[in-house]
Amino acid sequence: MSNTLFDKVWDSHVVKKIENGPDVFFIDRHLVHEVTSPVAFLGLKNRNIPVLYPERTFATADHNTPTINQHLPVADPLSANQLEALEKNAAEHGIPYWGLGHEKNGIVHVIGPENGITLPGATIVCGDSHTSTHGAFGAIAFGIGTSEVEMVLSTQCIMQPKPKSMRININGNLNFAVTPKDVALYIISKLTTSGATGYFVEYAGDVFKNMSMEGRMTVCNLSIEMGARGGMIAPDEKTFEYVKGKEFAPKGEAWDKAMTYWETLYTEEDATFDKELTFDAADIEPMITYGTNPGMGTGISNGIPMAESLEGGVATYKKSLAYMDFNEGEDIKGKQIDFVFLGSCTNGRIEDFRAFASIVKGRKKADNVTAWLVPGSHKVEDAIKEEGILDVLHESGFELREPGCSACLAMNDDKIPTGKYAVSTSNRNFEGRQGPGARTLLASPLVAAAAAVTGKVTDPRELMEMETA
Repeated sequence: MSNTLFDKVWDSHVVKKIENGPDVFFIDRHLVHEVTSPVAFLGLKNRNIPVLYPERTFATADHNTPTINQHLPVADPLSANQLEALEKNAAEHGIPYWGLGHEKNGIVHVIGPENGITLPGATIVCGDSHTSTHGAFGAIAFGIGTSEVEMVLSTQCIMQPKPKSMRININGNLNFAVTPKDVALYIISKLTTSGATGYFVEYAGDVFKNMSMEGRMTVCNLSIEMGARGGMIAPDEKTFEYVKGKEFAPKGEAWDKAMTYWETLYTEEDATFDKELTFDAADIEPMITYGTNPGMGTGISNGIPMAESLEGGVATYKKSLAYMDFNEGEDIKGKQIDFVFLGSCTNGRIEDFRAFASIVKGRKKADNVTAWLVPGSHKVEDAIKEEGILDVLHESGFELREPGCSACLAMNDDKIPTGKYAVSTSNRNFEGRQGPGARTLLASPLVAAAAAVTGKVTDPRELMEMETA
C-alpha cells in the first residue's frame, strides 16, 4: 500500500493503536506559552508528576506581552501573573524559557522554525491552534487544549484519532503581487471555514514548490481557518537548507542520519487521499476579507458579493456585513481604514517586512492611519535593522514595535478601538477578535502596506505599477 507524507509521519509516531478508539501518539516537540499552560502545570503539581521530557519542551512568552517598553514591568495584572507563572513553572521543571528581553523571545510559531526546533518528519504540538504553521517543514503539527497540554507534559504522548487526508494542488505561476497569504485566503474563500473539517491537508503543486519556507509557513498557518486539523508540505532542498545549522537542528553524523530519513518524506505517486482539490494559480489575485470569518474573502478588484450568489445562510451573511458596516455589491477598494497591523505568526517574519517596505519606500504613512508593525521575534527585529528596513520605515513615518502576538488578538494592550477598521496581516477576523467592536480586514503585507500609505483599501499592483511604469 502506497503512503502519503501524512501517513508516513503519523504511522511512525503511533505508540499504540486502540481498537475502535484513538491512537496513542508520540510527540517530538512541545511548544508552550503563557496562556494555555498554567492550569496544565497546576494539574501536574496537584498529582505530583514531573515533566517527562523537559528537553523536548520549549517555552516562550508571546500572547500577553506588551509590544512597547518591554524593559518595564508588565502593567496589566492578568498578563503579568500569566508571564510570571510560566517563568516559575519552566524553572521548576527545567524547561528552556525565553521570556521578555531574551534574545530568543518571540511568537511561539516564529521562534520554533528559526531556532531549528521545528524539523521535517517531527510531531509538534502547542496549546495554540496555529501550531499548523510548522507543517511547512513536513511535520505533523497541530494545536491542543489545556488538558492535552498536561497530558503531553506528563507522558510526551497524546490520544488522537487519525484524521482523514486531503490534498490541495495549485499549479502554474502566481500573478504579479500575489503572495502566499493571498494563496491561503483564496483557498479558504473557496472551501469556506469548514471545508476541510476532519482532514489533515497536504499542499502540493508548482505554487508550493516555488514558495520560500516563510511563504509555506504562512499557508500552513492558515490551514486552521478552513477547518483542517493541520496542513503540511513535503520537505525538499529549501527545507533542508533552511534547517541546517540552526541551534537545535541535528549536527554532524546526526544530520546525515536525519537526512537519510527526511529524504523519504514525500507522498508516493500512486497514494490516494480521502479528498483532493485542484486550483489554478492564474485565478488568484491579491485578496482581502470583507466579513467576520476568514472565508469571507475576495479578490481586491471585486465587489462585496450579493447574498444570493453565496451558499449558506443569508441572515448570517447580512449580520456579518452589518457588523462591518458594509453593503452587498459595494467595492472593497477605496474603503477608508484606520489601523494597519503587520505581524503575527502568519506574517511577522523578515520576508513580510521586506514586502511591506517595498511598497512604503519613498512614500509617507497616511495621516488617518495608525500602524502597528510588530516583528515575530527578536531575530526578525535584528534582521529588520541589519537590512536597513528600519531606516525605510522611519523615513516613511512608521515605527517598529517589539516582538509579540500584538493585535492578532485582544489579549494584550494592542487592541483596535470599537468601530475602527484594521487591515491586518493576521489570521482571524471574527467579531471582537482584535478588540470589542473592532472591524478586521485580513490581507497580505503588500495590501497592508498599500493601505498604510493611502489610508484606504488599495490594490498594491496600482502602486507597484507606478514604480515600474
